[in-house]
Amino acid sequence: MNKTLLNIEIQSFINSNLETDVVSLLLKGIPFPSVETKAVIEQIEAKKRCKVKLPTWFTSSNIYYPNKLNIEQTSSEATAKYKSLLINGDSIIDLTGGFGVDCFYFSKYFKAVTHCEINRELFEIVAHNYSQLNLNTIVTVNSDGLEYIESSKKRFDWIYIDPSRRHDSKGKVFNLKDCLPNVPKHLETYFEKSDNILIKTSPLLDLSVGISELKHIKYIHIVAVNNDVKELLWLLEKSYSEDITIETVNLKPSNKAQFSFKLHTEPNADVKYSLPLKYLYEPNAAIMKSGAFNSVSSFYKLFKLHKHSHLYTSQQLIDFPGRRFRIEKILPYNKKIIKKESIRRANITTRNFPESVQQIRKRFDIKDGGNTFLFFSTNKSDSKIVVICSKIV
Repeated sequence: MNKTLLNIEIQSFINSNLETDVVSLLLKGIPFPSVETKAVIEQIEAKKRCKVKLPTWFTSSNIYYPNKLNIEQTSSEATAKYKSLLINGDSIIDLTGGFGVDCFYFSKYFKAVTHCEINRELFEIVAHNYSQLNLNTIVTVNSDGLEYIESSKKRFDWIYIDPSRRHDSKGKVFNLKDCLPNVPKHLETYFEKSDNILIKTSPLLDLSVGISELKHIKYIHIVAVNNDVKELLWLLEKSYSEDITIETVNLKPSNKAQFSFKLHTEPNADVKYSLPLKYLYEPNAAIMKSGAFNSVSSFYKLFKLHKHSHLYTSQQLIDFPGRRFRIEKILPYNKKIIKKESIRRANITTRNFPESVQQIRKRFDIKDGGNTFLFFSTNKSDSKIVVICSKIV
């Protein structure tokens, strides 16, 4: 950590060049002989990434930023705030502290928070930033989290782990056994220090794989931001052996859409099928990730178009955790019939359909955008169809 970068003039330069082209800055150089141009550029690039993701850090003075990779891997404030509302108690330890965003929000609901970070420079950065943010309930420790709790006599109300998904020999990985630390391998050690464990994993981790690797899972939260799944949260409770509850949430600036179901009820949930009626529904990304296709149909009393299409329809409009559309026309998938519609611009989605969006655009010469929405799918009679819709805001 180069504290010279916190010089008032250098900080002013960083703030005034957040929108400046980085290449031009590299060519031009910077007017500060006490620091390398590369170090200043790294601060500019990292801070730019925080404008939306970490507004508290972005708008605070004298914040020191780590490299871009650390910013990419850290939780956003939106997801950190969400997970902090799921748990509470007197004490929590973050075994893989990173940039410290999650601990920042945990500190609002726990009396004592311990932040473990093995990387010395990142540890120093976090400790400095916490002081700038006036946080005095978080203890920062420069240590491997597993080694720290093994040597500690303390027990914690919660243990939080965000395993690194970059393996020295395997590159980027997703399965828990390949991440660092290897959570499944050390799970019993963690349970010796706490009855409750919260694990954050990649949104690309297959739920069935995570369930097979872990024990005592009570809840799985699938967290999306603006319909983009950002993380999976696994809440484990010592000795818990009952059914897993899946919680889905799509966080938006003005609201959040939630849907939950019990894992074992999904295969047998009551599902009815219909040809497209007056309205069409597409579940949000968190629900799609959860696989709650039958549960959604049953809970909202909607008809499915086909077992594998994952589009829903109704005669009456309802509130729904996803996109809603008014059906304007239904066409068979026939080139001549579709060409007659003279659609030049549309938003295209495929569900349970043999062709890709790119292939369809090329075949029918349809550009992206506009107010028309086309769903290429399969109906309950196994016929290929095109549903022409307008979006309901």
